[in-house]
Amino acid sequence: MDKIFEQLDGLLDRYSELQELMSDPEVINDTKRYMELSKEEGNMREVVAKYKRLKEVQSDISESEEVLRESNDPEMEALAKDDLNDLKTEKEQLEGEIKILMLPTDPNDDKNIIMEIRGAAGGDEASLFAGDLLSMYQKYAERQNWHFEIIDENRTEVGGFKEVSILITGDKVYSKLKYENGAHRVQRVPQTESQGRVHTSTATVAVMPEYDEVELDIDPKDIRVDVYRSSGAGGQHINKTSSAVRMTHLPTGIVVAMQDQRSQQQNREKAMQILRSRVYDYYESQNQSEYDANRKSAVGSGDRSERIRTYNYPQNRVTDHRIGLTLNKLDRIMNGDLGEVIDALIVYDQTKKLEQIQDGTRDLL
Repeated sequence: MDKIFEQLDGLLDRYSELQELMSDPEVINDTKRYMELSKEEGNMREVVAKYKRLKEVQSDISESEEVLRESNDPEMEALAKDDLNDLKTEKEQLEGEIKILMLPTDPNDDKNIIMEIRGAAGGDEASLFAGDLLSMYQKYAERQNWHFEIIDENRTEVGGFKEVSILITGDKVYSKLKYENGAHRVQRVPQTESQGRVHTSTATVAVMPEYDEVELDIDPKDIRVDVYRSSGAGGQHINKTSSAVRMTHLPTGIVVAMQDQRSQQQNREKAMQILRSRVYDYYESQNQSEYDANRKSAVGSGDRSERIRTYNYPQNRVTDHRIGLTLNKLDRIMNGDLGEVIDALIVYDQTKKLEQIQDGTRDLL
């Protein structure tokens, strides 16, 4: 913990400085700067509180040890031993929690996301399962008090989705939903199955952080915009005006088509949101082959053998294959009760990072 203590002492100094700055009238009147400092202070608050408590516990441990060394009173010694046991247990717990809090964080964790869900292997049943996943994430978002907005959709004749894009905004959305990247497999009896046989289908989920113009400046000359008439439902207006938009980012070849909004301007804005995230995702990779591998890992090819999670309806069971977690409450999970799965993935991710640090395979910060 020595290296961590050095960093924590510096963190305490910075935290005190932030509190002083946030009480400065000049800073309070500068809304942008105040919000930046407030966010930094909020991110540090928990670890600072635990470190302060750890220092108190260490001091109390020293006092109890001193009592044991110097006291000749059996009752005082017994009390000191009891206190010492409790304090050492709390010290160990606090050190573990602080290690977790001091782990390197994903810079995208506090971002909103664009999620894309696609029906993959399994035909109509896969598209219906894509719709079930959409409902599951929407209900989970409601539990988290996030805003959930469908920004593009391509429905199938049976009421499912060939693909659907969603913008989810709120507090630390990416930090929780980034683990949903991959192929999701469902095992159940389709409504159209007359002999009651269980079928296996897949839908894929891709999660991308949302980026704004400040974070990623795309040259307008690099974008080709085509407009055309929207297809599908929408009445006379949607068929008579060229409101649909297709944007192509020429340097990367990434294409985004949007037709679900009422006006061309709205479709342009939504298409740009998705394009910006996809382009950023592309440039985060070192080369085209790595990008292709990352995207395949994120959304899968739809092959039945690929999966991060299996939803077994006959046995009311969900299994996350990455961490070997099995829960017999599929009905509750599909109703948005995803917390236990996501929390387990977060703990697993943090534990792996800790092991890497303890093995000396990476620096702490």
